[in-house]
Amino acid sequence: MTSTRFLDLSDGRSIAYRFTPGTGPVIVFLPGYMSDMTGSKATALFEMARASGLPCLLFDYSGCGESPGSFGEGTLTRWTQEVLALVAALETDEKVVLVGSSMGGWVMLLAGLALGERLAGLVGVAPAPDFTDWGIPQMDKALLADGETLLEDNPYGPEPTPTHPGFWADGQANLLLEGPIAIDAPVRLLHGQRDADVPFDISLQLAERLRSADVQVTLIKDGDHRLSREGDIQLLLRTVAELVLPRATQVPSES
Repeated sequence: MTSTRFLDLSDGRSIAYRFTPGTGPVIVFLPGYMSDMTGSKATALFEMARASGLPCLLFDYSGCGESPGSFGEGTLTRWTQEVLALVAALETDEKVVLVGSSMGGWVMLLAGLALGERLAGLVGVAPAPDFTDWGIPQMDKALLADGETLLEDNPYGPEPTPTHPGFWADGQANLLLEGPIAIDAPVRLLHGQRDADVPFDISLQLAERLRSADVQVTLIKDGDHRLSREGDIQLLLRTVAELVLPRATQVPSES
């Protein structure tokens, strides 16, 4: 993998990223909440792109991974701005395919709306738009509205998962499932039916809300939230390849 570089923004933020150049749509991976660009899905996409001669961008949101800053200052709006700044800084005018995992699927939609005609497609992996609304009990919403930070058990690590008041309020200001989503590019949504964090019905709701006529939802019956098993990752690679590669060079199915 190429070495980490940093994009300095005008407000002092410094965003860590890795980029491999190529020809064709730029694949941009958007990590989930408290995740970074070292995950198995991100690295598999990066290696597929490099082997196929495609451009691919990985990055860490500010306050995550190798990007300095306070996680507590992170919001959907802030992190979407970072995605757009990275894309604008690339030395290419190629279109962009956004691949968003969990919360990254929400950022993917916000960034996709902003990219307009430069958007070539979206691939959501257990996308979680509006989770500050459907994923938080009303009592906890009241605590957040009063400025308290929520701490929940983290099934993926020893440290509790925080939800900060600023992140929650920003999420409530960026809800998307309440009306049409004006994206016309092809969209592919992958979701495990054993997802304990984001109900697979969210992907079905999202498919209904998207304006695009080219939307496909793939449900993995025994899939969990992370969809990081070898078969899940191969499905992701094939799905992305269908959007960015000529058919003759697409990633083959495993026999």
